[in-house]
This record gives sequence, C-alpha cells and structure tokens, in this order.
Amino acid sequence: MGIIEAKKLIFEYIRRDEDGNVEGITRAVDEVDLDIRQGDFVAILGHNGSGKSTLAKHLNAILYPTEGTVWVDGKDTMDEKYLWEIRQSAGMVFQNPDNQIIGQVVEEDVGFGPENMGVPTKEIWERVEESLKAVGMYKYRKHSPNKLSGGQKQRVSIAGVIAMHPKCIILDEPTAMLDPNGRKEVIRAVRALNQVENITIVLITHYMEEIIHADKAFVMDKGHVAMQGTPREIFSRVEELKELRLDVPQVTLLAYELKKSGIALPDGILTCEELVQALRGVGKWQ
Repeated sequence: MGIIEAKKLIFEYIRRDEDGNVEGITRAVDEVDLDIRQGDFVAILGHNGSGKSTLAKHLNAILYPTEGTVWVDGKDTMDEKYLWEIRQSAGMVFQNPDNQIIGQVVEEDVGFGPENMGVPTKEIWERVEESLKAVGMYKYRKHSPNKLSGGQKQRVSIAGVIAMHPKCIILDEPTAMLDPNGRKEVIRAVRALNQVENITIVLITHYMEEIIHADKAFVMDKGHVAMQGTPREIFSRVEELKELRLDVPQVTLLAYELKKSGIALPDGILTCEELVQALRGVGKWQ
C-alpha cells in the first residue's frame, strides 16, 4: 500500500431546503482509484468543477467519502482515532492563504505547527529558517502576515506546512495567487523537497507548466479520472486535453502544430530544450 490510496472513492454534495429536505445531490467525485507511493510527485489536473479540489480534501481527511475508502499512511480516513496522525502525515496547502495563517509574525506562524507537535524549541527555529528560505520568504520573518501581499502570504503558508516535515504535502492550487516568478520559486522548492527529502507531493494545479517534472498526472472531468499517465503521455494527447477544456504547455503546443504541418517530431515535447534538440535531429536527416 502506498502513502495514499483510494478505492472506488465517491463523494456527493447534498443540497437541502430550509426544512432540511433533500433538494438535490451532486456527485463531485465518482469512483476514483488512486495509488500514490512514498516519494512520488503526482499532479492532479482538471478544469473548474472537475472535482480535483474535492478529491484533494479527502487526502488528509478534511472531507470523508460518501462511499469507498481512502487510506493515508495505511490509516483509514473514516477512523476518527487516526485523524491527528493522518494530518501529521499529509499536510495541506490551500488556495487561499488566509485560511491557514494565524500568527501575528511570520516566523511565529511558521513555527506554530511544529510547536503543536512537541518539537524542541531549538529544532523549531531551525525548521522555521529552512522553510522560509525554501520559499524565498526568510527576509520577511519579522513581518506581520497582514502586511504581506497575497502571493507572499501563500509562500508563508507553504513554509508552515514544510516546517512540520510531513511525509506528504497536498497543494491545492498553491500558486494561483503568485506572479510567474513566485510560481517558479514555489514549484522549485516543492521539487527540492520531493527529490532531496523524499516527501510525497500531490499538486493540484491548472498551470500546465508546473507538472512537467511530475512522476504521474491524473486528469479529472466530471468527478472521475479521465486520463492518467506520465506528463509526456498526457501531453501527447493534445486534442483530448482540448476537449476537456485544458491547455498544454506552450512549447508542447508549438511542437504539436509543427508536427501537424509535416515536421517529424516526437509526441509530448515538454521543454524548449527538448524541442530544440528534436529540431536539430530533424535537420540532420533532411
């Protein structure tokens, strides 16, 4: 069993009238199976309303299945006695940082989680320093979070989860409020945690460029997994992605259009370097 596993996961939102009578049921997650191993970098993609954020909230027991089962580090999320352990194993970063920041000073906010876990004081400050440096916010450690921009707040909330050293970090569109440079910094920090610390990463995003280094990607549509595979496999299916109202990285789209025009290029080109190398190869054989 992996660090996160889901079997036939179903979640339904129930709408009720003022008297408590059921008005309607919306199935947001529809029989989803996942098996995420320790150390994996997994991306979950989907347009608005596809169910990706609802799925994310099941991975550290914010929501509970209507049907099916989710296990985190071998523990059933429906078993309340494991709730604290599950949330220690799987940290969550939300889209809106105001939902997570509670401290009056940045470094105190980042240290709040480790303090609750009983981490020794000396180690708390070491974790605060390394976490803030990882997201490029160390120089703001003495600032009030209320004085920060939305993007800066998001980096602080990510640092707060990193400081707890979880086995897995679930990031629900964590860069949505950041500028392009901020997005690159955060994704670079997340990748380093995955590669150096072997922390499992589950990244929910609509920025296609953020997932090219993932081990595996799941594409959701109408609550179910419509596609899955490596980023290269996913981005080789450009027309299917368009049908699901999703973009592909600009360089992938360029390569796809060049191939349609008759240039012999491989499918699923992910970076500018790959495209340049492929075009050089074409030139050798012409």
